[in-house]
Amino acid sequence: MRALERLRRAWIGQSLAVQFLVAGGAVLLAAMFLAGYWVTTRIEAGVTRNSATTTALYVDSVIAPILPDMRRSETLADSVTRALDETLDQGGLGDRIVSFRLWRRDGTILYSKDASQIGRKYPPSANLEAAWSGRVVAEFDHLDDDESASEKATGLPLLEIYNPVREPWSGQVVAVSEFYEVADEFRATLNAARTSSWLFVAGMTLAIFGLLWGIVFRGSKTIDGQRQALEERVAELQSLLAQNSALRLRVQRASRRATAYNESYLRRIAADLHDGPAQLLALASLRMDSKAIAGAGVARSEREREIVAIRARLDEAMREIRGICHGLVLPEIDMASLSETLKLAVTAHEQRTGTKVALAGDQPALALAPAEKICIYRFVQETLNNAFRHAGGRSQTVTVTAGAGRLTVEVSDSGPGFDTASIRPDRLGLAGLRERVESIGGQFSLESSAAGTRVAVTLNVEDKEQS
Repeated sequence: MRALERLRRAWIGQSLAVQFLVAGGAVLLAAMFLAGYWVTTRIEAGVTRNSATTTALYVDSVIAPILPDMRRSETLADSVTRALDETLDQGGLGDRIVSFRLWRRDGTILYSKDASQIGRKYPPSANLEAAWSGRVVAEFDHLDDDESASEKATGLPLLEIYNPVREPWSGQVVAVSEFYEVADEFRATLNAARTSSWLFVAGMTLAIFGLLWGIVFRGSKTIDGQRQALEERVAELQSLLAQNSALRLRVQRASRRATAYNESYLRRIAADLHDGPAQLLALASLRMDSKAIAGAGVARSEREREIVAIRARLDEAMREIRGICHGLVLPEIDMASLSETLKLAVTAHEQRTGTKVALAGDQPALALAPAEKICIYRFVQETLNNAFRHAGGRSQTVTVTAGAGRLTVEVSDSGPGFDTASIRPDRLGLAGLRERVESIGGQFSLESSAAGTRVAVTLNVEDKEQS
């Protein structure tokens, strides 16, 4: 069963052309042998019948005048026997006829060139019975009858012919003559007919098979090409489905991270407000209740100094509130160039922290989409903030490189660095940067060592000279 199953799978795995070559070839080969056998059999029968009829007419024309009234004769007279012997032994008839017999209805041999067989009786053969029915019967090299042993012993190719002897005025069959003709030429003619018929049948079969195989092969190539294209299309669809699934998971993760990032961002703003302006306002409120303001008998100069101190705390709180608001609100960068966007981010950071940032590298004139400029601004803003908090703002540098349709913005510092492998997946600052960059098709990279930290974003852009 396993062998049959393997054979079935191997057969199914073959192309339509190969299957037709094997199955169609076997069927057409069998059909060729059947058709060839049928055609050669019909040709052999036709050639044998025609040759036998011709010979029978010839022999009948020579022998019939010698024979007496066969309806009344149970035996042949000696004069008739001698006449038959002389006729059959001379001329062209003697060269062609090896043996001759004259049969009576009951299977008795009335005459034979072999005198020992005259008067012997044999069971009538099928050919003899057919001749008595009025048909000329002939066989080539089928010497299987009991009375044909001597003819078979000659080893010659013989054509055995049974010819009905008819009464001239009534046409009734009164005897049957059996004779064996040397058939050298007949055999050559028959072999040539067989060969030509087999060649014709084989040629036609091969031509038909070649034509059909060409059609099937062409169709098989078309089907194989379509199947290959379909398989490639299915593979592409499977790849797209896998990509869509991966993108869906990334979107879900980004959505969760964005929610957590927004919550963390709000907590950071709340902490900045609580630790900065709120403390200053609380201090100013407490000093409003001091003796220098509310107490009686306080010198005017002391009260004015207290008022100046309270105003200073309020001014400081306002500056911090403005600074926080300035960090929250995105500047107008829709119409700004890449260089202007970078300068806005660097200037805002310098004003907020009081540190210096170096802006190096190319300043290419690129036509960036608003989403790309917003991504670059927030990337520079966040990474500079991280450099200020964790590296003290040492050697803060923003480097820009462009070429071959790619734009890279890199922010680096010379701080102590950190182990990037120890970053937890829930670190929302870096996670938010990575998600923001990858959401517009960019690439995010981070490297850190004892010599400092380098964070870079790479975008695929098209170089376009701004007019």
